[in-house]
Amino acid sequence: MEPGQAGSPDAAERPADSENTDTFGQRYRRLVGYVGGHSDPDDPGQVLAMQMVLHIPKSEPVNRTELLTAAASAVALLCLDERSGPDGPWATEMDNWCDARIRKIARRARGAHWEAAQDVPGVTAVHGSAQARAIVPGPVGQTDRRIARLQIGGTEVGDSGAGDSGADDTAVVDGTASAIRPTLWVNPTLEMSVGKLAAQVGHASMLAVKLMDQDQAAQWFADRCPVRVRTSAESRWEQLLSADAAGTAVAVRDAGFTEIAPGSVTVISTF
Repeated sequence: MEPGQAGSPDAAERPADSENTDTFGQRYRRLVGYVGGHSDPDDPGQVLAMQMVLHIPKSEPVNRTELLTAAASAVALLCLDERSGPDGPWATEMDNWCDARIRKIARRARGAHWEAAQDVPGVTAVHGSAQARAIVPGPVGQTDRRIARLQIGGTEVGDSGAGDSGADDTAVVDGTASAIRPTLWVNPTLEMSVGKLAAQVGHASMLAVKLMDQDQAAQWFADRCPVRVRTSAESRWEQLLSADAAGTAVAVRDAGFTEIAPGSVTVISTF
């Protein structure tokens, strides 16, 4: 697979030929219209979260930007997957999660643990040499043991070596250029771990759908939800905040559970 591809899953994870039916429209409208933000249950074990698994091999360096890009695409792919639709096996879990607080927990995996994670319901995306898998949301107290055993910390990787240069304007998916590719701009003033950032860009990829009409979203999904992940220049960040206020961009505002203050704008999606 060539660098720049958003994913290369097996046939079972590719969009079905029926994407032009209203089942896609229902998944699209869930993302465009979800409210979230409901109070947490009294039992902490019943808090809903989407687990995200980042493939970080021990002996093979992974490019940070590519890893974040794969993580963002994986989340969008899971949300728009036909199995998340109204008649799909993941519908209830996705409805419940979108109606609650949008929480994601990033974990690292390598070797046999990464392979085992592929058998847990979810979707894997690939970008360049990096891979990430988004797992169907559920109560944190009932997390599949193959995922629960994975380490939450230790996700730090750098951008050294070959990787996404940021110079391209289109994604290449199965040899075809895709012009539909949102950019996820990371706040340059915040210090966040790669695991934290993976969750934030995953949320930003969901919010990016709000900037698309249904036909654009359907094409984006068919192209495997390619995105760009870029750190904004400080001089541009105020412009991005203004675009969010004007409704031409959309910002992720963190709840402040980990690492940063509540209400912090972490990532802004543009299209």
